[in-house]
Amino acid sequence: MPLDIITMSQRELHRVPVLTAVLAKQMRQLDAAQTLVLSTRQVRRLLRRLQQEGPPGLAHRARGRASNARIAPALRERALRLIRQRYADFGPTLASETLAARHGVRLSDETLRGWMRQAGLWADRRRPRPHRQWRQRAACLGQLVQVDGSHHAWLEARGSWLVLMGYVDDATGRVWARFYPSEDLAAAFDSFRRYGRRYGLPQAVYLDKHTIYRSPKTPTLEEQLAGQMPQSQFERALAELGVRLLHANSPQAKGRVERLFGTLQDRLVKALRLAGARTLDDANRLLGGFLAAYNRRFMRQALQPGDVHRPVPPTLRLDQILCVKQQRIVANDETIQVQGQRLQLAAPSRRGLAQRRVTVLLCPDGRRRILDGEELLAAHPLPAPLPRRAELPRRRGRVQPPAPTHPWRRYPQ
Repeated sequence: MPLDIITMSQRELHRVPVLTAVLAKQMRQLDAAQTLVLSTRQVRRLLRRLQQEGPPGLAHRARGRASNARIAPALRERALRLIRQRYADFGPTLASETLAARHGVRLSDETLRGWMRQAGLWADRRRPRPHRQWRQRAACLGQLVQVDGSHHAWLEARGSWLVLMGYVDDATGRVWARFYPSEDLAAAFDSFRRYGRRYGLPQAVYLDKHTIYRSPKTPTLEEQLAGQMPQSQFERALAELGVRLLHANSPQAKGRVERLFGTLQDRLVKALRLAGARTLDDANRLLGGFLAAYNRRFMRQALQPGDVHRPVPPTLRLDQILCVKQQRIVANDETIQVQGQRLQLAAPSRRGLAQRRVTVLLCPDGRRRILDGEELLAAHPLPAPLPRRAELPRRRGRVQPPAPTHPWRRYPQ
């Protein structure tokens, strides 16, 4: 005769001896209620079920039955079908937000996570992380901004690879970013100029040790004696603006901007895909609205109120600071050579310019400015010099000795 299998929890099993003692008049109902952390009314109800059905009567009545608050199977099938067809590479959280925004299917991310895991559409990818020392956030908005560039297939197969220059405020997590064709000095200058005009100049900037942001040159003897280190163009520009530059020794040290790129490489890539962005301009147009919604959701309150960004004075020409500055010695004919081209200088006054040191500004937009101190000099390009006459090729081969009748052979008698 087959045995009946009854599923009971540990808590329900622990109730059996206590309630049996109450039925045997060995324990009062009040003491049983205190032992089982139940009310006396609940104890009397369980005693009746134990008398009528025995120990199996203490099992929960809803065990093995579907919940009355369960989600309709049709809604589950619709959600999983949409994920398979359109959002196969979406994570549960992003899939939950996208289904609610685009299809009106409102499900919690944990519910969707369980469904996707059961359907084989999601697998946890967490890996153990090494221990890092915790660092307190900056206290005020604008006290420290983390900056980095992310090289990624942001447009997937619809366009070329782009670089996202990201700025993250360390105190609040506020994000500003812009797409560029590559991470170079022009992108660094342009992104910092746009950030400064929008929010102001931060007190400090946290960057990696890329050669754009830190000069790899060894100091010369004169620099060592003066206690100076060689500066990159970006270091020189931020020093002129009074912005402190900090270099991280590892990617984990500037973890906020690194984690930001991990999030954007998932969410922003899919937002660009759904919007059909194909070019750099399309991506930058969509980026503004995306970051506004991102900051509304994830931006946090700073530890201390106030904004310590320094406003850019109206008289300050950022384009004359955030550019490449080079020194040139003017030749005796009052010309200089810039980017392989000779330029004839014209001084506004009658003083000569020969052997003077002038400053050449190479702006990111391609313009060139030549300054003698604070005075702007006019210059016009000179025609390229004529190429040198090519030398006749030398004869190669064995050298023939002079003939016996050659004048060299005529010795005096």
